[in-house]
Amino acid sequence: MIRVLQEADIDRVAEIWLDSNLKAHYFIPEQYWKSNFEAVKEMLSQAEVYVYEDDRNIQGFTGLNDEYIEGVFVSDEMQSQGIGKMLLDYVKSKKAKLLLNVYQKNVRAINFYRREGFQIQCEGLDKLTGEKDYVMIWQRNFREKER
Repeated sequence: MIRVLQEADIDRVAEIWLDSNLKAHYFIPEQYWKSNFEAVKEMLSQAEVYVYEDDRNIQGFTGLNDEYIEGVFVSDEMQSQGIGKMLLDYVKSKKAKLLLNVYQKNVRAINFYRREGFQIQCEGLDKLTGEKDYVMIWQRNFREKER
């Protein structure tokens, strides 16, 4: 089930955020993510966040800032089971266009977003980490608008 984040979800969602970032971004020092943990918890309560919850717990989430996807995060034990795709499909149903940044070294994420219809728009540099990234974009095509 996908639903809007509730205040009681923040600790679990922040835990998934930290764990996912540490595993996916091995090329960025752990301290970067750990030092941002409390700020992210604070921002979660003020953001547009959707969680995927199974019968046991929250297993993933995505955060939006208008048309910008702040990230799609899935718990380690539930990755590659379609949760990220379900979350993306959910936000695609709400928006006509979506943008995101992804680190160039995060090949798994780039491949995932490409499979889901995102295209690389340009490349850039994340000034906070010094890592190169891509801006990727998805737009609903005309046929999808008619559905």
